[in-house]
Amino acid sequence: MPTPENDRQNTQRYRERLRAQGLRPKTIWVPDARSAAFAERIRRDSLAVRNHPSEREALDWIEGAMDEDD
Repeated sequence: MPTPENDRQNTQRYRERLRAQGLRPKTIWVPDARSAAFAERIRRDSLAVRNHPSEREALDWIEGAMDEDD
């Protein structure tokens, strides 16, 4: 059964292997897409751009770039 000490050692070895490959850890913070505030913000932003000409152009480009075989 794994112990907290084993978990820490495994994590440390994993991080050392990544560093040996020239990588470094980086923490990023992103919006919580599960929150009601996030959903409301997306709704407001979507309504604000829905009739903008550049939005139609972007959607047309995305639809043209889609792989419809999958």
